[in-house]
Amino acid sequence: MHMNVAPHLLTEDRAEYERVLDDALRNAHAHPDLAGAGTRLSTAQLRAMALNATALITTAAAAEYDHFVKVREQFREQVRATSAVPDAAEVLAAGPGGAGLVAVVTVLAPLLAGTAAVIFLLVGGLLRMLDPVPAFADALLTAGLFFGVVAAAGLLWAGAGLLVTARRNSATEVPAEAPDDELSRAREAWRAALLTRGVLPFLRTALAAAPAPSPAPPPSPGQGPPAGRIPKVGFSGPDFTGPGFGAPEPRSD
Repeated sequence: MHMNVAPHLLTEDRAEYERVLDDALRNAHAHPDLAGAGTRLSTAQLRAMALNATALITTAAAAEYDHFVKVREQFREQVRATSAVPDAAEVLAAGPGGAGLVAVVTVLAPLLAGTAAVIFLLVGGLLRMLDPVPAFADALLTAGLFFGVVAAAGLLWAGAGLLVTARRNSATEVPAEAPDDELSRAREAWRAALLTRGVLPFLRTALAAAPAPSPAPPPSPGQGPPAGRIPKVGFSGPDFTGPGFGAPEPRSD
């Protein structure tokens, strides 16, 4: 299904989105504006927030994602159409009596013609040795030569058919790990747009909105450290919170 705006990812592209996000978090040290990753907010918190805001982040690269999905669907249609085109042998085999015709032409005809050629040439040669030579000896030799030509032609036809089929399969085969160049470019364009216009701006906004860490006062006896709260960032979209971060627990009396 195609759409002009991609408010969410197709299920098959969810893993790719997570890879882009994980790469950005792994390389956060290379971006000065993400220096707060790990201090203001932990990597786990940022990842959880970004996963909750998937629809919002992916909208920033909607145009590239839409193009990638269309190119991928066209590529799959081409593969399906190419795989569905039968060769001549398949067409004959699918028709009435086609399997028998193909078997006779490709196997039985050269075999029978070769056998007949050997018999006629052998008998004709033996008759030519008699004195007087029978009148039909030359006819047997001629028939043997004819069937020899038929056998050779049948073998050549079968070999040519195998060669054509092999070349056709080689030309239409699509390697599973070597996608079409246009498809690869469309995927990389979406990944780049998703990173630069979606993931990185979201992480910057989340870190900027988070309070700077301050030394926590020593806990009173019998009281654990207060739970933290993930701040609401100024990134327009649905609210999101990281796992394990709720409202502060009330102090016990």
